[in-house]
Amino acid sequence: MNETIKRKLDLLPNKPGSYQMKDKNGTIIYVGKAKSLVKRVKQYFTRPQVGKVMLMVQEITDLDWIETHSEKEAFLLEINLIQKYYPKYNILLKDGRMYPYIGVKRTEQPVLKIFHKQTSKAYDYFGPYPDSNAAHKVMELLNRTYPVSREEFTPGKPSFYYYLAKAENLVINDDEINNFDTVRDKIKKFLNGDTSEVISFYRKKMEEASDNLNFEQAGEYKQIIQSINATTEDQKIMMKDKVDRDVFAFSTREGYVCMLFLLYRKGILLGKNLYINEVTEDLNEELQTAICQFYLNHPKPKELIVSDESLGESLKQLLDLDIVVPTQGIKKDILSLALENAKAGLDAHFMTARLEDDTLDLLKDLQEKLHMDRLPLEIELFDNAHTQGQDAVGGMVTYVNGKKSPELYRRFNIHQPNKADDMASMREVIYRRCSRIVKDNLKAPDLIIVDGGITQVEAAIDAISRSNIKGVKLAGLVKNDKHETNSLMDGDTGELIPLDKKSPLFFLLMRMQDEVHRYAITTHRNKRAKSLFSTFFDDIPGVGDKKKERLLNAYPTMDSLLNATVGEISQLTDDKTARLIFDKIQKSKKVEENLNKKAKTLFN
Repeated sequence: MNETIKRKLDLLPNKPGSYQMKDKNGTIIYVGKAKSLVKRVKQYFTRPQVGKVMLMVQEITDLDWIETHSEKEAFLLEINLIQKYYPKYNILLKDGRMYPYIGVKRTEQPVLKIFHKQTSKAYDYFGPYPDSNAAHKVMELLNRTYPVSREEFTPGKPSFYYYLAKAENLVINDDEINNFDTVRDKIKKFLNGDTSEVISFYRKKMEEASDNLNFEQAGEYKQIIQSINATTEDQKIMMKDKVDRDVFAFSTREGYVCMLFLLYRKGILLGKNLYINEVTEDLNEELQTAICQFYLNHPKPKELIVSDESLGESLKQLLDLDIVVPTQGIKKDILSLALENAKAGLDAHFMTARLEDDTLDLLKDLQEKLHMDRLPLEIELFDNAHTQGQDAVGGMVTYVNGKKSPELYRRFNIHQPNKADDMASMREVIYRRCSRIVKDNLKAPDLIIVDGGITQVEAAIDAISRSNIKGVKLAGLVKNDKHETNSLMDGDTGELIPLDKKSPLFFLLMRMQDEVHRYAITTHRNKRAKSLFSTFFDDIPGVGDKKKERLLNAYPTMDSLLNATVGEISQLTDDKTARLIFDKIQKSKKVEENLNKKAKTLFN
């Protein structure tokens, strides 16, 4: 304890408030609250501490505090300071899953938007939905059925009437189209779960198309009905009262706590949010803090179910919602479910910790096999992909401590003339990567692995040498005559090191090899799709520059175009041209399917 802390301890008041512990850099590393600041803070420095608290106290070089009128006010201040500073010794709920809502704006023209937080008061919110995919599916149904905008009209952007033209079918009559209130009410009715009007409309359209022998159109209407049913049937009612409620449970083990929230909305189990942290202070107080912190970032339900009486009593003073501690019935059953999930989450955490220890052993094994002077904690793997020399790319994936780090992945467009020359492409990619590390003074990997035999390794050796990078080990994954990876090549000695196909190290290297294959092929496919898409309409009779521009505005990506129907396309051009475009789309889909099959063959 230094002189600054000693002096400040004498100044602490016997009043409620929040205190902040700081390290040598002035960074706040812990925020707490107290009924009596002087009694609580002095305990850190006058009593023996163990574990995480002991480590924290060793880092403290300064402290501060803010007095409050009451203990509750101190608690709320503590929550706000934790949210502001994210101190490393506090329980932090930073990575909670945010469930999406569909917002209907209360403006003149109907505007729809997907939100993850109910931040704007200008919208009515519907949901939440289990994930973004579910929300987007509902949005797609609405866009096909109602004349709705996805944004407000501004010059240069699509207007309500643009989307009106794109709507494939309208569950409103001509008199209602310009009555925005009516359109908005019908959309809200759909989002509230009353889909009967829409299903009845599409069933009638399906029967009419079938009677007219237009079976393709009838099939499309049938798919729409199935999609609408799927959005409602997937949501099974778990609680008959349909009350919005959360269930909170926790499990502790070896100084760690797993906290779990089960989220029920309108009686439906929507999902869960799970957090694992080390326990620093009194468990009950930390749970209170964590729960209140959770509801700063998530909408409050009407009811919160908890397992602990004392925790429930504390929360009643802090949260404006009903707190229930059930002893029997269905609420007790779902609380038991939450407790099981919390325990399973903690078990998984400790299992992962053991797996990380096992991974470290595998990296030591790799270090010994390649005669490295340090552990290969950061590994970069390289692979190339092209289609007969077209759209050639290189892919780099990074593993840190044996785990992939997608934020460190890199892609390279191949510039050298003969793009079908894999050796020249590998030389170019590794030279560019290593040169960038040297030029920008970046941290170099411990190990570079190339996918290939002696030719690929030689290309990489040449690239590394010309880049002037230092201290990087090189290895290659070598295949036998059956195209099966069976050995490592040491880039320094050329030695072939056999790999035991039943060993954990082999499986780790195979996962790495599959990942760099996947990334290179995905990068190539994206580039190829972009190249094809930019000229997709060029050879279609009847599509000039203006029509092409209109089509590209309506379908800005290849994915959006591949999902287009004849009916949608005919809204933007004549029926004959729409059919030509649709036929070409079907051919492109077959090419895409063949690429998918090729990818599955490689990875399975």
